[in-house]
Amino acid sequence: MRPSDRSSPECTGAPAPHPTVKLSSGELLVLVAAGIAAGAFGGLVGVGGNVILIALMGGSGKWTQQQAQATSLVVLVFTGLSGGTRYALTGAVDFWAALALALPAVLAAQPGARFAHAMAEWRLKRVFGGFLLVVSFLLLLQHRIPGLAHPFEGGARLAILLATGALTGFASGLLGVGGGSLMVPSMVLLAGFGQHLAQGTSLVAMVPVGAAAAWAHWSLGNVVRRVLPPLVLGVLVGAFLGGSAAAVLNDLVLRVTFAGVLVWTGIWFLRARRSSGGPSRGRLERLIP
Repeated sequence: MRPSDRSSPECTGAPAPHPTVKLSSGELLVLVAAGIAAGAFGGLVGVGGNVILIALMGGSGKWTQQQAQATSLVVLVFTGLSGGTRYALTGAVDFWAALALALPAVLAAQPGARFAHAMAEWRLKRVFGGFLLVVSFLLLLQHRIPGLAHPFEGGARLAILLATGALTGFASGLLGVGGGSLMVPSMVLLAGFGQHLAQGTSLVAMVPVGAAAAWAHWSLGNVVRRVLPPLVLGVLVGAFLGGSAAAVLNDLVLRVTFAGVLVWTGIWFLRARRSSGGPSRGRLERLIP
């Protein structure tokens, strides 16, 4: 059975039934390993850990792109709590800015999730592939983005945070991503945040956003619940290992290597074939040529 056949809710709007059969030992090991890879990626380079998880699940052919993105959002909540706590303990979080980012993002996350649920799977894969190319570009430039000579302040700064939050929230619901790759450059470039403070603040802001988007996808039946325990375990272990290794490995080599992986993966997703059945007859097909 093809993944598109398993995702009939794309056409009917009903939650997808998830099998209750237990995972085999081999499947558990593979899922833990996938979680470790995603967590290590995020721990090493600071952003993008869950894009690896989405790519592994969505590219496996075992789950639809919607299921991969929705499941990664649930995992994101746990990694955000872990990472955000570490930054908060060192004082590297602006909680007022996090609130300004989170409020519009929470509101925008649910429409993004519904949009993803209604979108044809092949089209969603192409959008995700394009996003990976953007992330790879930002990954290389993130620590080299110069702040404005005179960053926005007061009401203009608040407006930038609110707009950034809304855009990130919609992207989170649509693509299953954390949004740090969008939040951090905007905060550094336009709002005058330091790199470390921007990363800590974005992690804290994305916890409620990820939870809102995950709940929306959960309600739509997109979350593959049986794979969550091994994935969460693997991501937490990987994040710890990646964060520890980042202190001793060359940052530039890591970023260039992972950016190359993302470019290759993004191109692969951009080449997703137009399906003749299943999700390709989704509700958005009447709206998007």
